Amino acid sequence: MIISDLTVPGPEGAPAVDVRMYRPASATGEIPVLVWMHGGGMILGNHLSEEDSNVAFARELGIAVVSVKYRLAPQSPAPAAVEDCYAVVEWLVANAPDLAVDPQRIALGGASAGGGLAAATALLAHDRGRIHPAFQLLVYPMLDDRTVLRTDLDTTHARFWRPKSNRYAWSAYLGEEPGAVAVSDYAAPARRTDLSGLPPAWIGVGTLDLFHAEDVDYAERLRQAGTSVDLVVVEGAFHGSTCCSRRSRCHAASGRRSAMPSHTRSSKRSR
Repeated sequence: MIISDLTVPGPEGAPAVDVRMYRPASATGEIPVLVWMHGGGMILGNHLSEEDSNVAFARELGIAVVSVKYRLAPQSPAPAAVEDCYAVVEWLVANAPDLAVDPQRIALGGASAGGGLAAATALLAHDRGRIHPAFQLLVYPMLDDRTVLRTDLDTTHARFWRPKSNRYAWSAYLGEEPGAVAVSDYAAPARRTDLSGLPPAWIGVGTLDLFHAEDVDYAERLRQAGTSVDLVVVEGAFHGSTCCSRRSRCHAASGRRSAMPSHTRSSKRSR
């Protein structure tokens, strides 16, 4: 495995962004690349937090992985993090020949907050129209600040990430209380009303995850907008469960030869 620490130009007027790139030593030519955004509720972690998973993605799929050290809240509230992630994707496209990656096969992925950032980066790329990611790999993504306000959810068995943590993280990231009318969909992707034109997606979440309802709803709305979605709901899995991460790699590996993961079908599975 070839591991490189690189510094990428940040968004206009913002600091540079550190990334770590993983590339199988045996890989030749321009290979697909997964831009990975770490979890941590937008307030914790860095680009090295999920190194084992990133190495596994690169080794098992034969792809490059670029892990992003985006700015964290509350010091840098939205949209700092998503702008950092978008800047990295633009840099990849501009430097694809030198990096030996295929600019037509760039996937956006992440777990928890990172999954939310991957979804937000896909929205930003769609709206700006300069780059065209091939796929979204969203592992129990943090998508909707309004989950904080819901009283109809049974959170009795939720583990690791509970309503109090969710409220604190969203408040820090938004710089205001969750649920405000003017929250941007680049901060909370579930706020987007028109989800048409987005890349195919894999979304995995457990039934005991606080994000279960928002993730399933986002998957269904993507599908209704014409996007191919593979939704995997894991019975009894809680937030942070490794089974969703493992299944995301299995799914990606199953379609490795076709523009990253396969996006020729739409399905929903509960396991």
